[in-house]
Amino acid sequence: MSANGQAAATPTGPDVSSWQHIDGRFIDWFAVKRAGHDFAMVKATEGMSYINPYFVADSLLMRAAGIARGTYHYARPQLPPEPQAALYATIVLGQNGPLDLPPVLDLEHSGGLAPGALINWTHRYLNTVRALTGRVPIIYTYPNFWKTAMADTSEFTHYPLWIADYRDNEQPEVPGGWPAWTFWQTTDSGSIPGIAGRTDLNVYSGAQGDFARFANMG
Repeated sequence: MSANGQAAATPTGPDVSSWQHIDGRFIDWFAVKRAGHDFAMVKATEGMSYINPYFVADSLLMRAAGIARGTYHYARPQLPPEPQAALYATIVLGQNGPLDLPPVLDLEHSGGLAPGALINWTHRYLNTVRALTGRVPIIYTYPNFWKTAMADTSEFTHYPLWIADYRDNEQPEVPGGWPAWTFWQTTDSGSIPGIAGRTDLNVYSGAQGDFARFANMG
């Protein structure tokens, strides 16, 4: 892992989608846990119709292994936000149980929307997910995307930030006026026992307090 030394001492974990199920293989979540990882983010849905075919199996096996589960929706802003939020909230099997992190919006494409329209879309999606799940969502994005497609707006600083920045700095770049990052995706080409091929790696900053409480670990 290329993050700074704190990454080894603080909660870490991968994020995965169907791409990590090479040739249909399952992830060995017990091996992931033995390797010292406390959480994982799993793609649940995309747009208005896509459901990750491995989502349910990964969710069940992660819980069995004692790994906190984050789930994310890959945004397609060219489509209306409310049906996407409803699809996501239906598929994730609840976000308030043991080992559940808050819901995540993966926002990295504008869908052709201008910044003002994309900002409005994002508010509508997040408000709907919060109403349906009862938890404050996390926003995943890239610094340059936020600075350009979202006009570096600071309207979302009350949501936790999961930032993707692979530049090997001591800290990630934090756009949009956020006072702190919550999760940092440090690489998209990491390696973890139990996961075939390369995977993204992430670290938790402590910005939301004790990780066990944030993840409903009891």
